Amino acid sequence: MTDHYEDADDHKARVLSNRQVLGFLAGYWLRRPGLLSVTVGLTLVSIGFDLSVPWAAGKLVNAVAEGLSQLRAAWQAWALLVGVYGAGLIIRNFGMRTWIPLAAANMKEMIDEAFQRVQSFSADWHADNFAGATVRRLSRAMWGYDTVSDAAVIFLGPAFLVLGGLCVLMALRWPEVGLFASVIVAAFVASNIWLTELYARPANLKSVALDSRIGGALSDSISSNATVKAFGAEPREAARIGAVTEMWRKSVNVTWSRFTNLWLLHNVLLVALQAGMTGLLISLWAKGQARAGDIAYVITAFMLMTGYLRNIGENIRMTQRGMDDAEDVARYATMAPQVVDAPDARTFTPQLGEVIFDRVTFRYKSAEAPLYDQFSLMIEPGERVALVGPTGAGKSTFVKLIQRLYDVQGGRILVDGQDVAEVTQGSLRRAIAVVPQDPALFHRTLSENIAYARPGATEDEIVLAARRARAHDFIARLPQGYRTLVGERGVKLSGGERQRVAIARAFLADAPILVLDEATSSLDVETERQVQAAMEELMVGRTTIVIAHRLSTIRGADRILVFENGRIVEEGRHADLVRNGGAYARLHAVTEGWS
Repeated sequence: MTDHYEDADDHKARVLSNRQVLGFLAGYWLRRPGLLSVTVGLTLVSIGFDLSVPWAAGKLVNAVAEGLSQLRAAWQAWALLVGVYGAGLIIRNFGMRTWIPLAAANMKEMIDEAFQRVQSFSADWHADNFAGATVRRLSRAMWGYDTVSDAAVIFLGPAFLVLGGLCVLMALRWPEVGLFASVIVAAFVASNIWLTELYARPANLKSVALDSRIGGALSDSISSNATVKAFGAEPREAARIGAVTEMWRKSVNVTWSRFTNLWLLHNVLLVALQAGMTGLLISLWAKGQARAGDIAYVITAFMLMTGYLRNIGENIRMTQRGMDDAEDVARYATMAPQVVDAPDARTFTPQLGEVIFDRVTFRYKSAEAPLYDQFSLMIEPGERVALVGPTGAGKSTFVKLIQRLYDVQGGRILVDGQDVAEVTQGSLRRAIAVVPQDPALFHRTLSENIAYARPGATEDEIVLAARRARAHDFIARLPQGYRTLVGERGVKLSGGERQRVAIARAFLADAPILVLDEATSSLDVETERQVQAAMEELMVGRTTIVIAHRLSTIRGADRILVFENGRIVEEGRHADLVRNGGAYARLHAVTEGWS
């Protein structure tokens, strides 16, 4: 990640066109054709009543203009006007009642599917993108859908039909009035669409990207609050956040100013529409070609058109904002996950935990040369293997490839005789229990965190796993015991307590393959003894892969593999490797000197 909280999606992403985003959103409307059809049908009926309002108003004015002799006709015309206007409102209200469940269901599905899509992206993708910015994109897209859907189906569609209908009706009675109104309406709509796309959208996209960056910046600082406090760096972090929000302020000033400029232009067009329509009717009245009711018709039509035109202008701008808000999620839908299950992938069948690397070649996307080149290795079922070597030698990559967090470029990896590329990722990973150096817990209860390995576990099974992990005693001392919330990423627990919860989770998983990744490197001596005892019990009967820099933790390994630059340069038991005086002996001498 670069400075100023920029992440991968900010500077590498391909921006989708409005048509592509609208097509993505429209796909959700078509999922519920019944509700959509009822909504559109009721909206069309209400539009018919809207088009009848000027006609009913004209009849009322004509009746009144005839004097008291037409009192009965005037009241009838009044009832007609009220009935037409009221019926349109009632029918539109029923249309909204069918639209609400459609919108709510689609918004739920959009956020669910976007979350699943993001989860399917590779570890590299998540490493390149701030979690806070991604969360902001997902939540913003949901409301972007709501904005675009309401604008397009409830406001813009009916508005175009009403405006077109009024122009046609006026053209049939007064061709010059209908033609003038059509020209102004066309100019209003076309300039809204064209100028919003070319003039306002570029600035709005920049504002949206900076809005996401604010989310990433806030998440980065808040999630690292302990580090901030440790260095007394609150003012420095406030200044960094202030720099990001200042960029957003400058950008959004430009965006909002451009939208305001469009608003001014379109209000000028509305004034022209009013002046032209009423002026033409007065001219016709002066020639004896129009009555008072006709003028009332045109004034009512103008008022109706003005309302719809203002809605069109506002909703075109809102639609653009909504599409820009939804663009990220629409783009995610076009991105293929970097690691995918084969079409005919089988469920992995765990057995004894044999692991084979068969001439594996692997290169990280940012590296010029492969880390592994024709790498081969076999780990026997039940064997305890330790991986040692300098940082970047390939130890953690070895474990990630077993879990298929990345795909290899050559060769294959077999676990219990099954190619990891030919089984489903979920079933494979459930057969591999990982206890990391810094376990990340969910802000949920201790019971839920332990049971994450097996959601259907009973309370007794959870407690048993905690006892075996030497975690039960400290949990029992907490006021709420297993119902204690652990805080974000487990911040309320000490490092040793988090380790024991992770070990309890591994006990409950009961997987045939166990990975211990620097599991005791940051613990004090007393806590390390407790965790080490729990891990010794956990390793019984399992194929175990231990990644360690502290060589004292791997003396009992069946085999120690010494990695350098993606190759195994030595292997054997602890005593034999020390006696040989090679790379392991040098590492051992250094670590013994520090211990």
